[in-house]
Amino acid sequence: MRSSTGAHYIALDHVRALAAFVVFAWHFTHVTVPLTYVPSLIPFSILDEGHTGVALFMTLSGYLFAKLLDGRRIDYRALLWNRAIRLLPLLVVVVAIVGLTKLINGEGLSAYALETAQGLFLPTLPNGGWSITVEFHFYIILPALLGMSARSKFLPLSIIVAAIGLRWFLHHERGEIQSLAYWTIVGRIDQFVLGMLAYQFRRLIANRHWVALAVIASFMIVYWRFNALGGFYHYPSYPSPRPLWIILPTIEGFAYAISIAWYDNSFSHSPSRLSRWIGRIGEYSYSIYLLHFFVVHAMARLINEHVMNLSNFYVACLWAIACFGLMTIPAYFSFRFIESPFLSLRKRYVKPSAAEEEAPSDQKAVPDAAEKERGVSSRRAA
Repeated sequence: MRSSTGAHYIALDHVRALAAFVVFAWHFTHVTVPLTYVPSLIPFSILDEGHTGVALFMTLSGYLFAKLLDGRRIDYRALLWNRAIRLLPLLVVVVAIVGLTKLINGEGLSAYALETAQGLFLPTLPNGGWSITVEFHFYIILPALLGMSARSKFLPLSIIVAAIGLRWFLHHERGEIQSLAYWTIVGRIDQFVLGMLAYQFRRLIANRHWVALAVIASFMIVYWRFNALGGFYHYPSYPSPRPLWIILPTIEGFAYAISIAWYDNSFSHSPSRLSRWIGRIGEYSYSIYLLHFFVVHAMARLINEHVMNLSNFYVACLWAIACFGLMTIPAYFSFRFIESPFLSLRKRYVKPSAAEEEAPSDQKAVPDAAEKERGVSSRRAA
């Protein structure tokens, strides 16, 4: 969706829509399909292990912030304010609804209040809110990452190497690393950084169709094999003691970073009706992500019990598409009446660079090639 800088990237909205569907399909299909199921068709393992949609979201965040902020100075307080304005209103509503539900069911709220307070540091927020905690931790270290990128495009690689080393050490000490690799910045930092690196090296990826397709195909095969070995919950148990989780976040981040940069820079994303429709779903993806937990299991059970049997994975995936489409309706109202009203409070956090400040006024009025590349759009603000 449109940033406070005025830039809008419809291709990245497409990626958001895909990530939201992958997560939705994961929760929908496994209401009726056992977690031990392994699809015969290799690409469907991405949906069968749809938790990987969160990795796609994380990698996209790193790529987007690199694209918005590359070579520019930022007002860090304004950036944090904007992220709070963007994420907190709906999160507060979701936390309140979950708390009200617990109260109606006769549960005490003291433990829930403590978990919510701990959500600032720990992955304890409800309805996927744990990922917002990880994003917040990313925002804290974002200035350092941008500073490293300014010094050298290769310097952020040291963060990935350090993260892999830390996970190896923690795996050796704890006997497992899945819980930290999946739920916290300890694992997700690779995906943010790889997203940023993909933007820095986007020219090496643009129009390299065979390279990108080879990376995507290889990732699907790796994930199919991971699925066959037991996947998220049965490799061989949860949390898994296997060392694969030391590098799995890196594998996800690399594959998604290449895919995002390729898709964003290799095609002219015309504003056709289909493109705009998928882009709208991407704009509503945050609402879809947080709100689908309230209804996704009930949807699958209702169809399975009253319409048709959903024990077949591929049939369940088709129904997941239909129900995902229905999910966009409440997501639209959530976006319209909960998220959008606060967007007018955002502040501009990108400052002109030193070169832009020194340029004559007549030159400032003409967008340079870098600005055009950032995809500044004349579309109305969301």
